[in-house]
Amino acid sequence: MQHRRIGGRGVRYLTEEEKQNKPEVTSQLLKRIFSYLLPYWKQLCICILSIITSAVLGVYPTLLTGRIIDEGLIGKNLKLLLLLIVASFCLMIASNMVNVLLTYINTWVAQHIIFDMRNNMFTHLQKMSHNFFTTKKQGDIIARMTSDIDGVRNVIVNTLTSIIQNVVTLVVALVAMYQKNWILATLAVVLVPLLTIPTKLVGKTRWSLALEAQKYNDQINQILNETLSVSGQMLVKLFTNEQTEYDKYEASNREMVRLSIKENMVGRWFRVVLNTFTSVGPMLIYLAGGIIITFYPGSNLTVGDITVMVTLLSRMYRPVNLLMNVQVDVIRSLALFTRIFEYFDIKPEIENAPDAILPSEWKGELQFDNVVFSYVSDVPVLRGVSFFVPTGKSVAIVGASGAGKSTIAYLIPRLYDVQGGSVLLDGIDIRKLDLTYLRRKIGMVTQDTYLFNATIKENLLYAKRDAKQEELEEACRKANIHDFIMSLPDKYDTIVGNRGLKLSGGEKQRISIARVILKDPPLKIFDEATSSLDSISESLIQDAIEPLLKGRTSIVIAHRLSTILTADEILVIKDGVIKERGVHSELVASGGIYTELYETQFRRAIAEHEERKISAHRQQRDNFAQLMTE
Repeated sequence: MQHRRIGGRGVRYLTEEEKQNKPEVTSQLLKRIFSYLLPYWKQLCICILSIITSAVLGVYPTLLTGRIIDEGLIGKNLKLLLLLIVASFCLMIASNMVNVLLTYINTWVAQHIIFDMRNNMFTHLQKMSHNFFTTKKQGDIIARMTSDIDGVRNVIVNTLTSIIQNVVTLVVALVAMYQKNWILATLAVVLVPLLTIPTKLVGKTRWSLALEAQKYNDQINQILNETLSVSGQMLVKLFTNEQTEYDKYEASNREMVRLSIKENMVGRWFRVVLNTFTSVGPMLIYLAGGIIITFYPGSNLTVGDITVMVTLLSRMYRPVNLLMNVQVDVIRSLALFTRIFEYFDIKPEIENAPDAILPSEWKGELQFDNVVFSYVSDVPVLRGVSFFVPTGKSVAIVGASGAGKSTIAYLIPRLYDVQGGSVLLDGIDIRKLDLTYLRRKIGMVTQDTYLFNATIKENLLYAKRDAKQEELEEACRKANIHDFIMSLPDKYDTIVGNRGLKLSGGEKQRISIARVILKDPPLKIFDEATSSLDSISESLIQDAIEPLLKGRTSIVIAHRLSTILTADEILVIKDGVIKERGVHSELVASGGIYTELYETQFRRAIAEHEERKISAHRQQRDNFAQLMTE
């Protein structure tokens, strides 16, 4: 919820949620926060020096006002009057220039701290495992990277600077006042709280009313979002609840109007009280000053001095009022840093071993040795899976949804780590291999094809940054997508849209396969690579996949028989256990799980495939006949 400014004075209060989640202030937390400020200590020292200079320069014109009145106006010294006015003007310009410098340095420091934090956070998040991104809300992750870290700017530019600036302003004003007259200065110190007390009380009332009005505003927005949407309107009409929804809307709307009127009237009384006390302060200073001048002529108090005291009193109101919010600002700032540090404290689940191995050669042997894994404790997905894929051979993994097929694929590049057993490449546990080396040797086509909102060329170059245009085209030809790309107006410079929205599922999948072809890894994984394809696209992909499997270690996960038949061995997995293994003919004859899959899924796929071949043959014959006629 947005924190509303009360009475134009910025009186703020913590919400109940903020009070409940108030962070614990510890020396460790403060030390961690200041560790980000430490690299810029020189600039921060200049900031503090600028604040002090600005406060002193800001007070001097006020002090000169006293001399202008006493010596220039009352003393009728025109030359001194002009000199004092010019000096006052120059001091004002100098104060403004110092403030400009302060703003620049402040902003520079804040932006560089944000720069450091964003880079550190991005690097940290990139080290997170796949599990982190599947369990955390994407909006929460983005909020940490954007709004939370950006909020640090406000902490440095406003909160931290404001505290120092207001404290220095008060100290300088008080010192100047006590130098003039200790009686009037003490009176001013007593008067200032008389302004802050009604400000706080009336401000709290407005704050409560504003929060209550905001609740009804949220209700109104919810009603509008639900009832004026396409689906919501249809539901309202089908159940003839138009009047019911109107009554709900009218009730919330009426209550929000009542609270808004009440809040505004409280605000009006607030301004009356504020203006009254703001006016009473100077009047009392004038009264006290007049008494001193009249009855204590030896005090040396002048009319100019009284004018200076009144001006300084006015300068004290704003710093005191702003310092009233220090507790709220500090708590919110600490809460902001706490949320950021919570993410920094999440340790990556997948990390390089301290003595990670970088093999000098790669054979490509893959072995699962009694692998156990689960996403949620006590709900095992893989229960002692073991199999071996020799160099240059391919294995197809089949089974019902949820059997653990994709999990096997995810464990190979260490998107997750096994919880029991081991995955070995060339006899080495992959947890001992350098993570970058491991993943560079693996090419994976996933079920959910992801393309960046960029050109086709840029999406392909993600696999090989220095690839030439000829290499891109060759990879796309192998994936049977080149002709389609060349038919587009912008060809390889075509923007694919968010997540490849402008392309069909089959087109995205073929670009994804072309990207893996361009990477040319020694180990390929096809996880349901043809699952989202139409019949025509599947046929094109099948022609592309078969040569890719020859001579390369590969894992193929698919529901379609045409993909599975190209594999050297088929593994049938059920409930996280490999139940059957062998070649197609052996498994069909066994009468087990694979036979059932064959009868329910694969036989239909064969029939569809044959029908497509006949249809394609007829189309070619008709096209040839039409060409001969022409």
